[in-house]
Formats: sequence, structure tokens, C-alpha cells
Amino acid sequence: MTTYYYVLASQKFLLEEEPFEEVLKERTSNYQEQNKEIDFWLVKQPAFLEAPEFAEIKAKCPLPAAAVISTNEQLITWLKLRLEYVLTGKLEAPSETISDPLASLETVS
Repeated sequence: MTTYYYVLASQKFLLEEEPFEEVLKERTSNYQEQNKEIDFWLVKQPAFLEAPEFAEIKAKCPLPAAAVISTNEQLITWLKLRLEYVLTGKLEAPSETISDPLASLETVS
């Protein structure tokens, strides 16, 4: 099992109201400069919120939600400080209730 950390917010807040694209470009560029492998992913409508243990978190976040999920706790802490109005936490996966931490409920049309 792997520990994943996340920052969670409404899609509208994260993708429209915040300069999030700029933040991701900055981080990606920083990783490339350091020859570091990308260890974070943007997931729209993260499926892990459907797990029973996330019912309280799901209730606190306006839907549809979006999350940045990473194995790097420091990155999530940095994002929390940068974005401010977001929820953070961690999850263990794969588990009985979360088979894929990066799964999305969003359907592609």
C-alpha cells in the first residue's frame, strides 16, 4: 500500500478562480530543472470521495470536486499554502474501498 496526499476543492474554485494552471506549470518546471519524476496528478471528480471513510470530507467540499494527488507530502503542504481555501488529507491505496487513488468519476464525452 502507498500513502497518497491530496489537496481538494471544487472544480470551479481550483480550475477557474485560482491561477492553478500557473501553479502547475511552476511545479512542473521545477521538477524538470531538478530531473525529478512527476509525482502529482490532477483528478477531476476523484473516485476516492465515494469511499465510506471519505463521506465527511465529501460533504465539506462543493461538487464537482477536483484534487491534486501526490506521493509527496511537502508538495501538498506547499499547494495548501499557495491555494489557501482547500481541504487536505491523505489516503492509503490500493485498499478495500479505494482500488485506484487516481480514478475519476468524470466521463469523457
